[in-house]
Amino acid sequence: MIIQPGIAKANMGMSREDVTFEDHPLNPNPDSRWNTYFRDNEVLLQIDKDVRRLCPDISFFQRATEYPCLLILDPQNEFETLRKRVEQTTLKSQTVARNRSGVTNMSSPHKNTTPSSLNEYEVLPNGCEAHWEVVERILFIYAKLNPGIAYVQGMNEIVGPLYYTFATDPNSEWKEHAEADTFFCFTNLMAEIRDNFIKSLDDSQCGITYKMEKVYSTLKDKDVELYLKLQEQNIKPQFFAFRWLTLLLSQEFLLPDVIRIWDSLFADESRFDFLLLVCCAMLVLIREQLLEGDFTINMRLLQDYPISDVCHILQKAKELQDSK
Repeated sequence: MIIQPGIAKANMGMSREDVTFEDHPLNPNPDSRWNTYFRDNEVLLQIDKDVRRLCPDISFFQRATEYPCLLILDPQNEFETLRKRVEQTTLKSQTVARNRSGVTNMSSPHKNTTPSSLNEYEVLPNGCEAHWEVVERILFIYAKLNPGIAYVQGMNEIVGPLYYTFATDPNSEWKEHAEADTFFCFTNLMAEIRDNFIKSLDDSQCGITYKMEKVYSTLKDKDVELYLKLQEQNIKPQFFAFRWLTLLLSQEFLLPDVIRIWDSLFADESRFDFLLLVCCAMLVLIREQLLEGDFTINMRLLQDYPISDVCHILQKAKELQDSK
């Protein structure tokens, strides 16, 4: 999945494959492994950019993992890490990035005045692997195995809390398998929420637009005054609930609080119906500020949520659930 074509493991008695007409870097055949390798680099560059800035409020993802992928790091092999692959990859004329809406942004690397993402995290010495590199490998392999969805910006925010939970397990025997366990759980979770990341499904009954509208219909049922106020100010759920629902609130709270919310979400059989109630509870808990505020103030409240007590939010969501 991730090893450069033509390279084999030295200590298994295999030698580097000969460069042949059938498979070499300039082979134009769309089925060529090299062609796929170069095509994958665009996806890898976006993943790399996102995982390097994962959970910037904590240093965990910058630190070295105790359980790196020894096969790739083994100096006897000629394998390149994904980090090295990114460093060696250049799109000569432009840098390509796709956002959630499917818009392709192209910019000349020479005009980029911001610091290179390669410098955002300190690079560890050879033989070490940072936690963000493990997350990068998980996302890249997921993208390879699921070409229909591949990678969409925001998936890094979903996999981050999962990996952190496994990689900080006090039981070292469990912690050793954090990468595999995270990949398994991330794959299972994405099977339930992948429709949120597929733009062509946005307006379907399983798409994100329908779910955002469901937040407002739930609010109308629970607090019609607040609902009418938001409607009057033309504050659409797309302005805030898109991020809340797509990223399962992972951007609204600190990581320990996100994990606490996810405990309740994943423990509920109707977990994504409960997520709608949590979002509704978040609105109800700041109703007084929203009723008094104008459009600008309310947008600021919704995009930078002011309450950090997630247990209070969950309690309110449960009250809304029981009041049906």
